[in-house]
Amino acid sequence: MNRWINWSTWVFFAATMYLILTEALWTSGLGNVGFTLVFVLFAVLHCTATEGFSSTSQLFVLSAVVAYAMEEIGVRTGLIYGPYHYSDMLGTKLGHVPIIIPLAWFMMIYPSWRVAQALLRGVDSRSMGGIVARAVVAALAMTGWDMVMDPGMAEGGNWVWERGGPYFGVPLRNYLGWLVTTFLIYGALGWLWRRVGLTTPARGIFAALPVIAYAFFAVRYMTPNHIPALQVVAVFSMGLPGFIALVRVLMTAP
Repeated sequence: MNRWINWSTWVFFAATMYLILTEALWTSGLGNVGFTLVFVLFAVLHCTATEGFSSTSQLFVLSAVVAYAMEEIGVRTGLIYGPYHYSDMLGTKLGHVPIIIPLAWFMMIYPSWRVAQALLRGVDSRSMGGIVARAVVAALAMTGWDMVMDPGMAEGGNWVWERGGPYFGVPLRNYLGWLVTTFLIYGALGWLWRRVGLTTPARGIFAALPVIAYAFFAVRYMTPNHIPALQVVAVFSMGLPGFIALVRVLMTAP
């Protein structure tokens, strides 16, 4: 079973990298939904291979429930992320939120958590200070991802910021909402995993795959796109933490 999970992880990692670097799903019409499903399968398999089924289930359920609840409240009230609503481009909705959205949060939460794990190597993840520090760094890593993702996704019509905002049409409150949402998830995860979870940073190529995926996303956003200024943002919001995390995972001694 473990060998099957490991090989499947490599397969879905390769598929994820291919889709990051090409437009294959978009030209086929599957687009963001198809890409999210592939990336989620990679994240689930990798987490299961490295942390076990029980811990993976905790992370998946926690991230999906909290993210959905915050999104549903956010769409209904506009208080968390700013006034917005989803279009029909992301598929079937549960309430006001497409079903794919909680999965997309998990897709981003797992590699961002691994980036924070690498950056905070040596910090005791079982102490309260360590749990808070890792939650803060992981929340920053994931919010940095949204800083380069959100403007393009909104411009593509996946969701609509009803009053716009000063950051490429996105309200600044959105990023505070992301920090709060992800901090809640990562803080709860650190508490749940404090005894049996990530007590040491991941090492080796296989363990580094989520960090590599995060770094590849940074490179993708740094290449020419329809919002050129985001290339500069990507260098610092994702490229810097992704590069340092990758170096620490791949080049530091055991």
